[in-house]
Amino acid sequence: MLRYLPFLLMLALTIYAFIDCLNTPEEEVKHLPKVVWVLIILIFTIVGPVVWLVAGKQRHAVPGSRSSAGSRGWVAPDDNPDFLRSLKDEKHNENTDKKKQDGDDQP
Repeated sequence: MLRYLPFLLMLALTIYAFIDCLNTPEEEVKHLPKVVWVLIILIFTIVGPVVWLVAGKQRHAVPGSRSSAGSRGWVAPDDNPDFLRSLKDEKHNENTDKKKQDGDDQP
């Protein structure tokens, strides 16, 4: 039973890469046309799927992780300076409105 494991792993990797290639939109495929990638995956059963997974399509950054572009991704609200600034502005606007209302009541 254990002697079939490498064959099954190779088959699973090939099937995964083949389906991934077919489901990838044409504009996200890099370096070669999609049809050529499908042929590479099917003809070169060990190297083809690995090359597809490494270099075949554009990969998107995982949410919450640091990307190479330097964007911070998802940030908790209490750590987000834009959110904290908006709270301060909102509180300042409320205080200004209350002062205007209090000033209107007094002669």
